[in-house]
Amino acid sequence: MMKGTDSATVNYSDPNLVEVGVGMLAIAEYPKYLMTPALGSCVGVALYDATLRQGGLAHIMLPMPLDSGLVASEDRFASNAIPRLVSMLSEAGSPRRRLMAKLAGGAAMFRTDSALAQIGERNVAEVRRQLKLLNILVIAEDTGESHARTVELHLDNGTYVVRSYLYGVRKL
Repeated sequence: MMKGTDSATVNYSDPNLVEVGVGMLAIAEYPKYLMTPALGSCVGVALYDATLRQGGLAHIMLPMPLDSGLVASEDRFASNAIPRLVSMLSEAGSPRRRLMAKLAGGAAMFRTDSALAQIGERNVAEVRRQLKLLNILVIAEDTGESHARTVELHLDNGTYVVRSYLYGVRKL
């Protein structure tokens, strides 16, 4: 990954900011923009419709419910969140054929021999699988490695800003 030159930080007081919490998802349209913090092994999945200048962002924690004993929000799982995000955007006027995907996260944050060591990689694989099933093209990504990221989806032009402590700012 290339080191970014823009060191600006997220402005949490911006009224156009829509923060997407861990294991959650949201959609919005311009002038709003979507942001999710602290993607380690989690994956930030951004979907964008350039025609309507709207999009969605999901903070994926795990590939599918079978991978956890969690009885919690279904939106934390790639197998549930991605089809739901696509459905929400479709209901808001964005047909699947116009959606483009960008991904970030899926890092190897756990240095053990347990299943946790590969959870980031498995998250990315399930996200890609779900998007392929829905015929949505992944046009850019910043995944893997071993560092956390915070992402923003700017709905004026679909730019996916990826921030990390180690690598600065990268625009996809």
